[in-house]
Amino acid sequence: MKTSEKLQKAFEKWQSIQPLSETDKRRLSRKFTVDFNYNSNHIEGNTLTYGQTELLLLFGKVIGEADAKDVVDMTASNVSLKMMTEETSAHNPLTQNFIRTLHQTLLREDYTVYKNLPGGYSTSYVIHAGQYKTRPNSVITRYGDRFDYASPEETPALMADLVDWYNKEEQSGEMSAVDLAILFHYRYIRIHPFEDGNGRIARLLVNYILARHGYPMIVVRSRNKHAYLEALHKADMKVGTAPSDGANATLAQIRPFQKYMTDLIISEIEGDTLFATEKSEDIWWYDGERVMFKTPNYGKILRELQIEPESTYASLQEITGINTSALQKLMQSLADKGYIEKSDKHGWRVFITPSM
Repeated sequence: MKTSEKLQKAFEKWQSIQPLSETDKRRLSRKFTVDFNYNSNHIEGNTLTYGQTELLLLFGKVIGEADAKDVVDMTASNVSLKMMTEETSAHNPLTQNFIRTLHQTLLREDYTVYKNLPGGYSTSYVIHAGQYKTRPNSVITRYGDRFDYASPEETPALMADLVDWYNKEEQSGEMSAVDLAILFHYRYIRIHPFEDGNGRIARLLVNYILARHGYPMIVVRSRNKHAYLEALHKADMKVGTAPSDGANATLAQIRPFQKYMTDLIISEIEGDTLFATEKSEDIWWYDGERVMFKTPNYGKILRELQIEPESTYASLQEITGINTSALQKLMQSLADKGYIEKSDKHGWRVFITPSM
């Protein structure tokens, strides 16, 4: 089956289960909130664990050792996500002001970056929140090449063209919402309009476009970071290095990235459909992955810990009917995978989500 047919089939199945119950809407929203913020920030180097992210965003708590900036960044990311989600239902044309405001919300305020240079020298520069870049930016690829983005002088005009192009394409309806979101993402990244936060903004705007057209929002998983960046790199090689060429790239030129993102969108739609419809005590979800345990004892332990976080080994033994040694091995396996975590004050915390 062709990729386009797989996408159509996945989307039609998603549409067939609409409208979702309020309970399933809340479950999906909660799962997506944690998955998106954790992964989009983790790609950029945020060090909070999945469990720390869940407790911070859903309960406002920070557990264990955590970098203060990472905590603030994650919180701001969630505010940006809420802002973007609210805007999708407004049906207003996309504007540069909205993109800059989204960036202002994400970064919160200007801050200074200090860097050490060879020879004992150092330099510093200011990252401007909500403003287009004032200094050139570039990246060193995994192959050691320097890749320059649009210059500060080019950026305002290229962003104006990008927004105008998007609004016209959306209005015409000639391009599918998926292709429009993918091409917008690529063109935006090639401009790299801000001094920091461009990847996070790009992933927010992809979801802005998808949600406006009835698609479930997606997560670019940090575990697939290299494949994501490699797909962008392959597209760059076809488009060329000139920023203006990247800002005006066509779908035909970015085929590797289009294929990667379309496959990702299909996978995310299928996952959300399963999450909303598949009700089983044996099926759980963690960071976008469907988990089926080899023994029902895992599920028994997890369900009990959700009901009674301060469960003792004795009470869990009574439920599972296994000896202490076997129980400890099962608990350690769950902890190693990040599904549960022990807290001295509050017993056990469960970070894996049941399908029902």
